[in-house]
Amino acid sequence: MSKRDLKKYLADLNKEQLEEQIIELYEKFSPVKVYYDFAFNPKEDKLLQESKVKISHEYFPVKKPNAKWRPKAKMRRSVAQKIIKHFISLGVDSFIIADLMFYNIEIAQTFSSNNFIKQELFYKSMFNSFEQALNFVISNGILNEFKTRIIAIQQLTIQQKWKNKYDFEIILDKIDL
Repeated sequence: MSKRDLKKYLADLNKEQLEEQIIELYEKFSPVKVYYDFAFNPKEDKLLQESKVKISHEYFPVKKPNAKWRPKAKMRRSVAQKIIKHFISLGVDSFIIADLMFYNIEIAQTFSSNNFIKQELFYKSMFNSFEQALNFVISNGILNEFKTRIIAIQQLTIQQKWKNKYDFEIILDKIDL
């Protein structure tokens, strides 16, 4: 069904029928419920904090009360990417999305400051996240608000001797911070 056909179909329904369909969608499909729950009660700060905790647990997992050993860090970029994608689909404020994007890189840098990371993929993944975050802030016209954090991230790649530190430098030279 095309968007045009859907509009025509909806135009033929009366108010009661429309309400019934929306309620049915709300009850039947989880993404619709999540959308409406957020639209009518957008606790963005709470959502942001919960998301930051999830991301930080990827690098600094919390030991369960009765566990005999501490869980190992998973360092999955996909967890943050999924959360960011979810924020975008909900229409969360671009400042909050950008904050989360940079937080993901910063927490990874905090982890790498105390842990040697052999996997080349980790560095490539963080660079991809950095590049996506830069593109996001540029396209949303909020680059200046994140300039300090962007430069700090790039400086840490040099201090921590990341294998791809020059890639971070090159990309910043291109946007002329």
